[in-house]
Amino acid sequence: MSVKPKLTVYLCAPRGFCAGVVRAIDAVEEALRIYGAPVYVRHEIVHNKYVVEGLKAKGAIFVEELDEVPNTAQPVIFSAHGVPKDIPAEAESRNIFAIDATCPLVTKVHREAELHHRQGRQVLLVGHAGHPEVVGTLGQLPPGSIVLVQTLADIADLELADEGKLAYVTQTTLSIDDTRCMVDALKRRFPKIVGPHREDICYATTNRQEAVKRVAPTVDAMLVVGSANSSNSQRLKEVAERSGCKLARLVLRASDVEWELFDDITSLAITAGASAPEILVEEIMDAFALRFDLSIETVSTADEGVFFPLPRELRSPAGSAA
Repeated sequence: MSVKPKLTVYLCAPRGFCAGVVRAIDAVEEALRIYGAPVYVRHEIVHNKYVVEGLKAKGAIFVEELDEVPNTAQPVIFSAHGVPKDIPAEAESRNIFAIDATCPLVTKVHREAELHHRQGRQVLLVGHAGHPEVVGTLGQLPPGSIVLVQTLADIADLELADEGKLAYVTQTTLSIDDTRCMVDALKRRFPKIVGPHREDICYATTNRQEAVKRVAPTVDAMLVVGSANSSNSQRLKEVAERSGCKLARLVLRASDVEWELFDDITSLAITAGASAPEILVEEIMDAFALRFDLSIETVSTADEGVFFPLPRELRSPAGSAA
């Protein structure tokens, strides 16, 4: 019997589900409990294929647009990423029973953008084009009232009618360092620009990136557990690479691990995006335990005790009366 090579695994903490993701998943499961299947969900409730497939098996039907939803009395849930204002309006026009599971921290960004608009400011949004959170935030204001900036070149090229009346908001799942660089550039170019009272990048994104920064320079490899379409998971991989980790990979589950890359490592860090369930971290740990003699340590940078209540349509007594 061959002796397994030794491997020290550093588990980053916090990792995995944030309060907004827990709330969104719980909303779908509670709607299924109260109203029965099917429950329709516009867009993936969170960006994790394992979670989505699990909810499908329980009776959730995922659609990209409301026109895919038949005329029904069953609930339609909006994902944690938020939606443009025309989506709830369309739901109301069709008498659709809509439940909004937008993360409260995303809603905070929406409210900030609306407030700046009412105060006569042009709003600049720092984010990634096409991401559903960005689509939702852009859709909070009339066309032309909010401008997306993705790069420093975008900021340099901006031509605005009144540079003295500007504000900015940001996507909640960006790289902390990239966002700081973008915000600094905005402030240099537009000294009077107004920012949020508290930064828009969510606590979970910040905490997970800080844990990765601490451990990434010290290990041979880093695994980020999460889906390829998860913005916060992709940012964790980028942060690991920028922090000096020579081998960083984003994997959904153990079957995605490229084992030949890990033959000669003696230290490994593991984290998980905010939409990745702990069961997938455990699955990957078990797979490494089959191949290595593991020594496990935890690297913790913050304690999270954040809780968001369910959407009001799913809280008792309204839910229990349904």
